[in-house]
Amino acid sequence: MPHPSFRRVIVIVLDSVGVGELPDAGVYGDQGSNTLGHIAERYQLRIPTLNALGISRILPLAGLTAPAEPRAAFGKMAEASPGKDSVTGHWELMGIVLEKPFPTFPHGFPADAIREFERRIGRGTLGNTVASGTQIIDDLGPEHLRTGKPIVYTSADSVFQIAAHEDVIPVPEQYRICEIAYEMFVNGMGLGRVIARPFVGAPGTFTRTSNRHDYAVPPFEPTLLDRLTGAGVPVLAIGKIRDLFAGQGIGQSIHTKSDAEGMEAVARAVASVPDGLIFANLVDFDTQYGHRNNPAGYAANLEMVDARIGTLLPALRTDDLLVLTADHGNDPTTPSTDHAREYVPLLVYGSHARAGVNLGTRGTFADLGQTLAELFGVGPLKHGRSFLADISGAPAR
Repeated sequence: MPHPSFRRVIVIVLDSVGVGELPDAGVYGDQGSNTLGHIAERYQLRIPTLNALGISRILPLAGLTAPAEPRAAFGKMAEASPGKDSVTGHWELMGIVLEKPFPTFPHGFPADAIREFERRIGRGTLGNTVASGTQIIDDLGPEHLRTGKPIVYTSADSVFQIAAHEDVIPVPEQYRICEIAYEMFVNGMGLGRVIARPFVGAPGTFTRTSNRHDYAVPPFEPTLLDRLTGAGVPVLAIGKIRDLFAGQGIGQSIHTKSDAEGMEAVARAVASVPDGLIFANLVDFDTQYGHRNNPAGYAANLEMVDARIGTLLPALRTDDLLVLTADHGNDPTTPSTDHAREYVPLLVYGSHARAGVNLGTRGTFADLGQTLAELFGVGPLKHGRSFLADISGAPAR
């Protein structure tokens, strides 16, 4: 049965806001990463709402005094799945723990596969290397303008990315090319996802647009989202959530162009959606600041989101539960522009949630999915340990 105190849950994923390296970070080349901690060391963060909720009880943050009585339950979660990409992180939050990572291609994709891809799309390609998305557009954008060849690249994640100027290859054609890549590299080779990366502008001023589109492999097994939808519980996805789950288990979806727009969509949903799960991703932390090694921009975005959360809290109903977390790290103060293998924060707030409870270090992101499965009465899931009793005082099941 659903928990009597909670009718609606809002989960906001602060994409890439990690809180310190995992014990196996060295395996991934991420030793020393601490996304939030290092940003706080460089900038005097003005995040009064997050601090009051208990973010600085999860890890010490320079310039911030940890509250003696946080307004939220707090803790951090380790990723049990191998890998550090967004698909893996979001799936684990909703209950799936992978046994093996999605394949990566640190030296680019096989030449014969690229030749076949070029044959199918009727164009040559540029790149086929591991690269920063903004850097490779700057480097190869002029040649792309001359030749019409899309730019293909990958990263430390299991991803096939295709960048093209919207005036050279119209967005619908870019999406068609991505669908061909999906068939070959996701269905054919087990890759995690294909991403369309449209851009505009002239050499020296290229800018990626909000027409990005992710084509992710569908979850291998039912997630919390599937359980909720199957039980008639509404699921509203905001941001790139729908893409990361290939639409599976999602009812309604709202595409957003920025984190500010994402928080506006959350605020509108809180005012209009009566029950169920509101599941939002704020991707600018990752794409605009983490991958671009821009700690100043990252800090400013944290402050903007903190202010938006501050206005959101008074709008919550007494039967709401708000969860703030992340999917991986992406420390903009390190030389790497890739995701980082880090713990993610866990803040849980609500009128009927026990404030100040230390939820400790959770062994898997799936603890969140298991908790929400119990809350909505659709569990248990295969993975994870519920902390619902810890935040509600309800007897453990």
